[in-house]
Amino acid sequence: MHQRVHSIFISRALSISVLLLMLLNAHAQGGSKKNIIAETADSIPLFRGVAVSVDLVGPAEMMFGDYGQYEAAARINLKDKYFPVVELGWGKANAEDVATQLTYKTNAPYVRAGMDFNLMKNKHDIYRLLGGVRYAYTSFKYDVNSPNIVDPVWKDNVEYNAEGVKCNYHWLEFSFGVDAKIWGPVRMGWTVRYRKKLYSKAGDFGTPWYVPGFGKSGSTRLGGTFNVTFEL
Repeated sequence: MHQRVHSIFISRALSISVLLLMLLNAHAQGGSKKNIIAETADSIPLFRGVAVSVDLVGPAEMMFGDYGQYEAAARINLKDKYFPVVELGWGKANAEDVATQLTYKTNAPYVRAGMDFNLMKNKHDIYRLLGGVRYAYTSFKYDVNSPNIVDPVWKDNVEYNAEGVKCNYHWLEFSFGVDAKIWGPVRMGWTVRYRKKLYSKAGDFGTPWYVPGFGKSGSTRLGGTFNVTFEL
């Protein structure tokens, strides 16, 4: 009886040992596969391609409002993590204040340059969560006109004209957005921008009403883009 119990115990112990060895082997193989996948992902080349995009928000602003811009961008993909980017645009304004009959016109290019960072844990997913920073600059001229400025001394209406007033504007942009693959090389996404003015030179006529690429002037400003991107 004792030998029978002992044999049963040894048999069960051997069975459990074999089962544990099988589980450990499976776990080791799974870990090896994960390591292989991680090593493969990390061993991708530095240069992953280039992409060009256009913004749809600026033309919509121009269509339905007094100002807007046309903007295109080019970016480089480095390991699906870092995205150096350059944005070029052309900003326009043709606005009139109905109450004061003051008009403001400008038409000039602008440029931004900076870096986006992929914040996703899986950098190689078709979805990207991007945070970034850009330095931006524009040099432009504007025209302002108002026929109904009241002279503070003589109290009569005087016509006010200023043409070709030279200005330049430097600012930073901090961006946050989403970018996703739609089909083939086509991607779509949006960004929210926080703009902080660094330095400006506005001439003798005060702060300009609109700055190409920045929007309506001020010390800080929120904006956004909706981009259609072709990734090559």
